Amino acid sequence: MLNLQVNRPANINDWQVETNQTRKNSRIKPASLALLLQITSVSIVFLMLWAAHQLTQRYFNHNLQLSIFQFVFMHAITSSFLSYLFKQAYWWRWIHFAFPLAIWLSMQIEVKSEVYLACFITTASLFWTTFRSQVPFFPSRPGAWQAIEPLISQTKPSRIIDIGSGLGDMSMYIAKQRPLCQSEGIEIAPLPFIISKLRALLKRSAAKFKLGNYNDLNFGDYDIVFAYLSPVAMLPLWKKAQIEMKSGSLLISLEFEINDISPTFVLTPQDQSPTLYIWRMP
Repeated sequence: MLNLQVNRPANINDWQVETNQTRKNSRIKPASLALLLQITSVSIVFLMLWAAHQLTQRYFNHNLQLSIFQFVFMHAITSSFLSYLFKQAYWWRWIHFAFPLAIWLSMQIEVKSEVYLACFITTASLFWTTFRSQVPFFPSRPGAWQAIEPLISQTKPSRIIDIGSGLGDMSMYIAKQRPLCQSEGIEIAPLPFIISKLRALLKRSAAKFKLGNYNDLNFGDYDIVFAYLSPVAMLPLWKKAQIEMKSGSLLISLEFEINDISPTFVLTPQDQSPTLYIWRMP
């Protein structure tokens, strides 16, 4: 069973353009800002310790001594706090905190270089351009697929695209439940794309997958566009949908809303999956 909540349709004329502050903040990429914050954090911790050393030596005739771990831990806390001050996405704060500690830990453990190479290749293939797109790999759950299923006609051909299709579960589910629907997925990261292609082949699924950026697609070719992205990606997605999607087609976002744009209706799956926000294009 689905909990259906109907809201006021979005008024496209009320669309608010990005503010000057938003454009200003978007000039620097999140990964570049993260690097700057890490460098700044090291500098701050070093200066703090240098000042503390001078004071203790001058007034207490004592040399301040810290272990490497204590320095790294102070750096981790400082960089995480700077990430909070600069209003990066919450997951960046954990990355800033964990990164220095992971470097320190790797220096304490004798790990073969081949292991580092394998980890790097796997991570790069999985997350690929996450540092630029700010869309992390996080698969949807069956409750979301089942909630979308009634929105697809059983008697008329249609076409649906899952942008950021990950391992391909949603696209393969729709292809099985709605044979007349052409179910597709597009994924920018190589490893999930390869896995989805292999899984579709082994399951003999009619779902189609392609490697690439959804910005290169024409949304006008689809009746339903499904997205499970991130808050940062929603405004550009809405602008693209406004320009390209045909009248009556549906834009569906799992978990993430579009600021100041009310969805046409909302679906709440019963398996504790995130809320589905749905906009019907005028």
